[in-house]
Amino acid sequence: MGKTKYAIALAKKVNGEIISADSMQVYKGMNIGTAKPSKREMRGISHHLIDLKLPNEEWNVSLFVDTAEKLIQDIRRRGKTPIIVGGTGLYIWTFLEGFSFPIAPSDKKLREKLSKLSSEKLYARLKKVDPPAAKKIHPNDKKRIIRALEVYELTGKKMSVLQKKTRDQRPETRDQETKIICLNMPREKLYKKIETRVDKMVKKGLVEEVKKLVKKGYGKQLTAMQALGYKEIIDYLEGRVSKEEAIATLKKRTRHFARRQLIWFRRFKDAKWVEVKR
Repeated sequence: MGKTKYAIALAKKVNGEIISADSMQVYKGMNIGTAKPSKREMRGISHHLIDLKLPNEEWNVSLFVDTAEKLIQDIRRRGKTPIIVGGTGLYIWTFLEGFSFPIAPSDKKLREKLSKLSSEKLYARLKKVDPPAAKKIHPNDKKRIIRALEVYELTGKKMSVLQKKTRDQRPETRDQETKIICLNMPREKLYKKIETRVDKMVKKGLVEEVKKLVKKGYGKQLTAMQALGYKEIIDYLEGRVSKEEAIATLKKRTRHFARRQLIWFRRFKDAKWVEVKR
């Protein structure tokens, strides 16, 4: 049982509604690559923050926190239980721990300029201008590296300096009792499940989905199109790699991502870990 099935079963038990903390399921048209639950899979449970934005519209951790707080208040007012579900550890950590992120506007032109550089070059630049921030960001996490550089370019200040905890200013939604449930399974089974999942995505039409998005003008420079499953297929469509190589790379990167997810969620000291057998 994966997190989607587990969350829906839980929502049935506690009269809950689900708030997606997946940074990519928020985008319209990105269904297969993000493993977005279908209406049938939702089993009548209300889901929020899915299909909210177009791939070229901005979505980030600050917007997630602000929107999730309003949703939680509304769900509770209606006598239901809010359940935040998703694999973007940064979103959940920020929501629960109350980190405030630097208030700096996004700059589309600057982001496009930075996106043209490799992750290696961007990370090297970040290590020069903001070493502490670089230590907290994975060298391949191009999205967060670009954001850190963007903040520095726009404000002249380091993100690591601007970021600070704001536990005393946490809104009411986070002061109430919160239960954290993390799913886990043996690494070997997890990797096998990832391999099977990627193969199913390709069979369901992942390549066709990416083609449609590109045809609509959503290019690889967009943050959304840098998501797992999309950038690899774009490389294939642009002739840089074969289809087999793209799929193999996607499987490898997904395994690495799953490992980083586990690291993120092990930071939650009060989390209840549930072992998934299948």
